[in-house]
Amino acid sequence: MPVGIKVLIIVLIAVAAVLVLLYFLGKRAEKKRDEQQAQINAAAQNVSMLIIDKKKMKLRDAGLPQAVLDQTPKRMLGRKVPIVKAKVGPKIMVLICDMELFDFVPVKKEVKATVSGLYLTAVKGIHSAIEAPQKKQGFFEKLRSKLDA
Repeated sequence: MPVGIKVLIIVLIAVAAVLVLLYFLGKRAEKKRDEQQAQINAAAQNVSMLIIDKKKMKLRDAGLPQAVLDQTPKRMLGRKVPIVKAKVGPKIMVLICDMELFDFVPVKKEVKATVSGLYLTAVKGIHSAIEAPQKKQGFFEKLRSKLDA
């Protein structure tokens, strides 16, 4: 058997092993995510709040309580996460926002939000509906709109 075919077979076996490993790791991660989502939904509360500010920043710079930073894995402390500063009653709180929800959170508006601990999971407008954020037009989209006009 030529050497090239042997190398090809070994590479195919290695790729198949990696794909099987990724499949099982993905199943385990999905099961873990479902359990965490069930815990978040069990602890959810509806709260009225005024959104003061929102931005993506590192966890250690966000102003979260020290107990939260101690429980966070070290590799996550340097990663940027969506942070929302909101006034809940007389108290200003720092909340970690859901990634999909971050673009829909209005700034300087009063909202009805679902909060689970320090995690913001849903937002509804009190006085008006929350609109989807407008996407920036790309270079070619701007060029097409100028040509069409």
